Amino acid sequence: MLKILLFLGFTSAVALASSEAVSGSHAVDLATEPFGWFLLAIFVVGYYFIAAEEKYHINKAKPALFTGTFMFMLLGAYYAYNGLDFRAFDTEIAHLILEIAEIFFFLFVAMTFIEALIERNVFDALKEKLLGAEYKYKQLFWVTGFLAFFISPIADNLTTALILSTVLITIERENKAFLVPAAINIVVAANAGGAWSPFGDITTLMAWSAGKGAFIDFLFLFPASIIGWAVTAFFLSHFVPDGTPKKPEGVEPVHIHRGGKVIIFLGIFTIACAVLGKQLMHLPPMWGMLFGLSLLQLYAYRLKKYHDHDIEIYKSVSKIENDTLLFFFGILAAVGALHFAGFLGHAAKLYEMFDPTYVNIGVGFLSAIIDNVPVMSAVLKSSPDIELAQWMLVTLTAGIGGSMIAFGSAAGVGVMGKLKGIYTFNAHMKYSWTIVIGYFVSIAIWYVQYEVLGLYIQR
Repeated sequence: MLKILLFLGFTSAVALASSEAVSGSHAVDLATEPFGWFLLAIFVVGYYFIAAEEKYHINKAKPALFTGTFMFMLLGAYYAYNGLDFRAFDTEIAHLILEIAEIFFFLFVAMTFIEALIERNVFDALKEKLLGAEYKYKQLFWVTGFLAFFISPIADNLTTALILSTVLITIERENKAFLVPAAINIVVAANAGGAWSPFGDITTLMAWSAGKGAFIDFLFLFPASIIGWAVTAFFLSHFVPDGTPKKPEGVEPVHIHRGGKVIIFLGIFTIACAVLGKQLMHLPPMWGMLFGLSLLQLYAYRLKKYHDHDIEIYKSVSKIENDTLLFFFGILAAVGALHFAGFLGHAAKLYEMFDPTYVNIGVGFLSAIIDNVPVMSAVLKSSPDIELAQWMLVTLTAGIGGSMIAFGSAAGVGVMGKLKGIYTFNAHMKYSWTIVIGYFVSIAIWYVQYEVLGLYIQR
């Protein structure tokens, strides 16, 4: 015990000394030096392989993790070779680890709950209800879009899109005239639904975790999100054929396993803990999520001991997509390296040179091309001096902007994998004009809310 106390005291003293020593130390601006441009070139090449994962059949987590870790290895070597002061470097690494850990553990818990619900047949029961309802094509189009919009704020946009695209391909496998607009509708709805909830999209989670707005501030984006999606869906619905799909044969009744409904309640309670923990107790969102995970584990123990139902919580944990978590680690580290090298500081000057509204609208288009996670990470790290209304706008545009191109969001990439040969890049681009209209409608709603009516609390 004495050794532990001495160790904790020593580490606390070191941390305090480090934080005090950092004052006055500054990172070297490498954005104007050849080494800095070499780092930028590595980022560009690495991101090319991330974006071209379908072409080279390499999971995007691999180039992302290599790029992010390699860039900081090079930065460390540069500082060591030139005998530079490492205090700023150490501080950057510490902040980056904290930032990544908060997102990493948050996603870890969220994905564990999703896997536990899958194991308890919750989502299979939902699919069976949709299959048995015998909806017409147009009805199915609107029902799946509506579900995507309202499930994604809790389950996240990727999981939601994968579940509902599976429903589509189960009900109808051949009618591309229905499948393509319905798939696009799910992607747009899932991304729009995730934009107004800190739990629905990684970009919104990043903005909330960074303190760019309170939890309730993001809820004000609901009108812009749902109306923008509804406009896009309205135009897309005109391309959905009439008729009713044939009911699949041999569909067995699906029942939620014991404990499934309790896990749904625990998931909602966990979200409440994350929100209240951050807003009232100044705990990072991951803290409330991990508390919820502990309750899930205790409930799994009780279910096994008293009802002989093994929820296999650790098996659910093992099913978590480690590639997804490692991708986020790599891409956030890569953007962090660009920030430390000084590039993002120069990029932030765009907010001084132009109207922030126009810059944030451009962020949405950039997120469609590059992916919203690195774009939002770059904006947050550059930390421009903009008001709350503009932080909400960039959260909105980064969240929904990725829908404009098929591979611009995780939801789009996921659905492309589910509906191979049906939902493709070209098929998506044929209807992308409907998404662009919805995008600008969302921005117009934001403008009315924030600039005209002032429906927010300035901090």
